[in-house]
Amino acid sequence: MKISVTFLGTSSAVPTAERSPTAILLKYKQENILIDCGEGTQRQFRKAKLNPYKLTKILITHWHGDHVLGLPGLFQTLALNNYKKTLEIYGPKATKKFIKEIFKVFVPDKKIKIKVHEVKNKFLKTPDFEITAVPLEHGTPTLGYIFEEKPKLRIDKNKLKKLKISQKGKTKLSQLTKGKDIKINNKIIKSKNITYQQAGKKISFIFDTKLCPNANKLAKNSDLAIIESTLKDNNQLAKNYKHLTLTQAAQIAKKAKVKKLILTHISQRYEYKSKTLENKAKKICPNTKVAKDFMVVEV
Repeated sequence: MKISVTFLGTSSAVPTAERSPTAILLKYKQENILIDCGEGTQRQFRKAKLNPYKLTKILITHWHGDHVLGLPGLFQTLALNNYKKTLEIYGPKATKKFIKEIFKVFVPDKKIKIKVHEVKNKFLKTPDFEITAVPLEHGTPTLGYIFEEKPKLRIDKNKLKKLKISQKGKTKLSQLTKGKDIKINNKIIKSKNITYQQAGKKISFIFDTKLCPNANKLAKNSDLAIIESTLKDNNQLAKNYKHLTLTQAAQIAKKAKVKKLILTHISQRYEYKSKTLENKAKKICPNTKVAKDFMVVEV
């Protein structure tokens, strides 16, 4: 099953003509998970031809304006259009307080069902995936997130071919991927003898933070790591504002053995320099792309 990631906003604090503030939509099976909701996110949904009423969850990394100012408008739109689901909202300390204030000020006639969770560690487990929150260092309570698909049993097609199972017998094969043995033509086929475990995909979201050990922890062995790189270089400025440089982000990915790196949260000072940024990062981590609004990546 493919995991689809759509970049709805890729700028840092100040939006530009080409970039909106941070927002990313992860689609997996029936889940539509929004990671941060910068100003104008609901309009970005429309421009990307995505349906905001399919949202199931929102993950908030931290409560700086460029990551959450789109929430009031999004909530109002959902309320005005008869949103039927219960929207699950996850974030760091004080998220419950801030969500309550947003509804009090902007959507007093709430009309939508929400559940708000202040999270840490592995906070969500489903039969298909898990989500983990890891604290980062940005001067305010800040979380990075790991979306991790669970491993799955797959049938070895070469071994299956040798068994010469009839079309009728094949209706039972799905039981093998559940770890169950089956019986066909009086012959027992053991799941362990014909299946193998396929590793799940891992996607890490490392937004605003200074260089810290937990950034490496989040990125480790990711199939896709999405990492902020607000500054091209200038380590001192990055340290002052508790952000990452492009070089630091690429080094995190290389050390963590990331398969694909996407750089986001791009400062307005690099509005027309995406290729320069990308080329510089590729010297450290070859499989790197600089995100742009409406870019879609499948894992």
